Amino acid sequence: MKSHPGFLSSAVWFKTVLLNRTLPTEAVLRNIASNATVVIFQNHAHQKNIIISFDKKASVNSSGTGVDQALVSLLRPQQSVCTWYLRAVDADQVLSTAVAVSYTERDPIPGGCNLEFNLEIDPNIYIDYNLAETHIKFAPANLGYPRGANPPSCDSGTGLDTRWRLYYEIYQYFLPENDLSETAFMSHVRKMSEVQDIEASGSRMMTLTSEDKTELYFSSLPRQGVIYNVIVRDPLWNTSAAYVPIHTYACNLNAAVDNCSSLRRLSTKLFFTMLAILGFFVCFFGHRFWKTDLFFMGFIFMTFFFFIVITRTTDLHYDGLVLGFLVAATVFFTPLGNYRVFQDDAVFWVTFCCIALMVPVVFVGCLRVLNILACGIVGSYTVVLATACYLYSSLSYIGIDLLRRILNDDFKRAYSSVPFQSNDFILLAVWAMLAIGGITVQLRREKCEVPFPPHPYRLWRRERERRITNILDPSHHVPPWRERILSKLSQVKDLFHKEQLTGERTPLLM
Repeated sequence: MKSHPGFLSSAVWFKTVLLNRTLPTEAVLRNIASNATVVIFQNHAHQKNIIISFDKKASVNSSGTGVDQALVSLLRPQQSVCTWYLRAVDADQVLSTAVAVSYTERDPIPGGCNLEFNLEIDPNIYIDYNLAETHIKFAPANLGYPRGANPPSCDSGTGLDTRWRLYYEIYQYFLPENDLSETAFMSHVRKMSEVQDIEASGSRMMTLTSEDKTELYFSSLPRQGVIYNVIVRDPLWNTSAAYVPIHTYACNLNAAVDNCSSLRRLSTKLFFTMLAILGFFVCFFGHRFWKTDLFFMGFIFMTFFFFIVITRTTDLHYDGLVLGFLVAATVFFTPLGNYRVFQDDAVFWVTFCCIALMVPVVFVGCLRVLNILACGIVGSYTVVLATACYLYSSLSYIGIDLLRRILNDDFKRAYSSVPFQSNDFILLAVWAMLAIGGITVQLRREKCEVPFPPHPYRLWRRERERRITNILDPSHHVPPWRERILSKLSQVKDLFHKEQLTGERTPLLM
C-alpha cells in the first residue's frame, strides 16, 4: 500500500483496504513533505474491530483496537517514510478506509497531553452509549513543535504560551436516515476527517475551552448513524487540527438478538397502531363524541403517568411512551432545550410547567376551541408516532426525550440534536395537514351547534338569572347562601343555651 508522491502539509490521503485476521497489512506512507512534523494515521471500519499498530506484533502502548482508531507519528529530522500495520480482530475479512493527515509545527497536536488513555499521544475519541445518552471523551491537545524538539509541557502554567490557550469545537454529522449500510458509512466518513471538510459538512454543537472537561453527553438515537469529531484551534497562530472521527448507531449491529434491526417490538407496533386509529378518529370527530375524547385524553395521561411510576419503582420496561404538555415537549425538542440554563432541574421543570399551563389558560374563555385544538393536534400526533414504529422519524423524540429527562437523572447533561431529513419533512407535513384538517372539520361542524361542553361560568350565570326571574321555580324560594350560613350558625348557637324551666306561671297584674 503506497501513497502518491508529494504528500503536503494539511493534505488528506485516503485508501480503501481489505484486512484479514491472520496476516497484518503493512501501510507505508512515502514522500512526506519536509514541513510536516506530525502524521495522524487512522483506519475506519463499519462494525468489525481492527487493530492498528506501529509494529507487526501489537502491544498495549503502541496500538489501538476498535472500529475508528488512529496513531500519531512524530516525525524525526529528514524522515519522509512512515509505516503502520493493520489487522482484523474477529472477522476473516474487514473492509476499511485508511486516512493519513499531516500537520506542521504551528498546528496543535490532538491528544498531545493525554494522561488517561494507553497511548502517549492519543488523537482518538472514545464513545459509549445506552438507550438514553451517548458519551464521548477525548484527551487534551498540545501545542505543535518542530521536528526533533522537546514537546511543550502540558502543566507548567496556564499562560498564552501554553496549551491552555487552545479551544475545542465539537461537530456532529448525521448519516442518511434508516441506512445502516457499510457503503453509506464509507462514503460519508471522509467528510469528517479533515478540518475544512468537517466545517463544511458537520454541525458545530458547542465550543470548549481548555478549562472545561473534555467529555460530553448527547441524546442517543438508536438506528441513526452519527459521526462525531473535534477540531482543536490555536488562536495565536490561527491554526487548527482535527481529531479522529468516531461513529455510532446507538445499537449493536453485530448482536444476533436485540440488534439495530429488531429494536421495535411487535407489541410496541400494535399498541401505537391502535392508538393511531383512535387518534385519527378523535382528530376529526373527538369533540362531538365527548366520552370517546375523554377516554382518549385520559388514557394518554394515565399511560404516561403509570409508565413513569412503574419504570421508576420497578425493573419493568416498555418501548412506549395532553395539548399544553405536547406543546411544552415540542418547545424543548428545539435547540432552545440545549441552553445550559435548562440543565438545572428547577429551571427546566418550572419553565416546562409554565408553558404547559399557558395553553389552557389562554383558551379558558373558549373551551370548545381548546378541546377541538387538543383533539386535532394530539390525535394527529399519534398517527406520526405509529408511523415512526415502521419508518425512522425524529419527530418521535418529542415525547421520548421528555421521558428520558424524567426517568434518567443524568439526561439533563445530554445535548439533544436530531436529524431532519426526508422522512421527517414528509411526516411533519402529514401531521400539519391532519391537524389542520381535523380542526377545520370540527369547527365547521360545531359552528351552528349549541356550545358543547357548556362553559361552567356561563352555566352558573344562567342558573342564577333563572332563579331570580322564575318565581314558580322551587329553587327561587331558596334563601341566599349567606342567610343559609347564618341560619346554620344560629342553630349551633342554640345548642349551648340553657333550657328554660317548664311549669305554670301567673302574670303580674298591675
